[in-house]
Amino acid sequence: MFEKLALIGCGLMGGSFALAARQAQLVGSVCGYSRSPASAQKALELGIVDAVAATAAQCVRGADLVLIAVPVASTEATLRSFLPALSASALVMDVGSTKADVVQAAEQALGERVGQFMPAHPICGKEVAGIEQADAGLYQGQQVILTPLPSCHTPADIGRASAVWSALGCRVRQMPPDEHDRALAAVSHFPHMMAFALMRSLMAQPEGEQFMAVAGPGFRDTTRIAAGDADLWADVLLANAREVIAQSRGLHGQLLELESMLQQQDRPAVRDFIARASARRAAWRLGGPQASCDEKPQA
Repeated sequence: MFEKLALIGCGLMGGSFALAARQAQLVGSVCGYSRSPASAQKALELGIVDAVAATAAQCVRGADLVLIAVPVASTEATLRSFLPALSASALVMDVGSTKADVVQAAEQALGERVGQFMPAHPICGKEVAGIEQADAGLYQGQQVILTPLPSCHTPADIGRASAVWSALGCRVRQMPPDEHDRALAAVSHFPHMMAFALMRSLMAQPEGEQFMAVAGPGFRDTTRIAAGDADLWADVLLANAREVIAQSRGLHGQLLELESMLQQQDRPAVRDFIARASARRAAWRLGGPQASCDEKPQA
C-alpha cells in the first residue's frame, strides 16, 4: 500500500509498527529518525528500519506514510520540523495516548494541511520501553481508536487510515477527541495513576519492603502497570490532567463510602458494595461486546 514509511521516534510503539507493517507487506521500505541517535542506530542494527535520517525532515522526504511515535508534548514541534518536506499525498498518524491536545497541536503546526494527519491511539503496549522491546505482534487483535475531525477528514481519509491498522490485525473504532480523553482517563490513565500512588504509599511506610516481600498475585496484578515508563506517563497524566483529576475525585468518593461502611461494621452494605463491583467486572470482556449484568451500580 505504501512505498516508504517514515518512522519518527524509534521506540517500542514505533518499532512495533514498523515490524508489523513489514510483516503485513504494507510498506516497501522504512526510514527511521529519533532524537536519540543511539535508538535510531539500534533500530537499524535490529533490521527494524532500512535507513536512518539525521533529521525528521530528511526522514519524511519521499514518504507516503508517516508515523509519529513521540511523547504527546512533542507533537507540535515534531510536525513543524518536517512539514516543509512532507509530500502533499502522505498520510500522517500518531500513537499518542491523549487526543484533544494532539489535535490542537496538529492544527497549529499543519494549518490548512491538517487533513493529512489522522490522530490514532492503539490500545496496547508493554511495561518496558525501548526499541529492543519492539514486537511485530504487539498490535495484533488490539483496538485502535481514530479521532478524525469532521471539519477536514473525509470518509475516504478515514477509510485509508483504517485500512492501515486493519492490515496490522487491529480492530478500528472512531471517537471524538474529547470523548476519547474522558474514556481513556477512566480506563487507562487514572488506573496508572492509582498504581503509581499505591506503590508510593507502600514505599512511604517503614515496613513497606517487608509488606511487599509477602505480596502475592493480587498485589502483582494490581501494581503491574506501575512499572510503566516514567517520562511517557508523566506526559500523559499532565496532558489529560482535568479528566484524570475528575476520575480521582470519583474514586475518592467511593473510598469514603466504603470506609464509612467499614467503620460502622456494616457487613451487608460492604458485601453489596463488593458484589456490585465483582459482578460488573465478571461480565466485562477485553475489547469485546460487554455482557449484560443484573447488578447495576448505584447513582
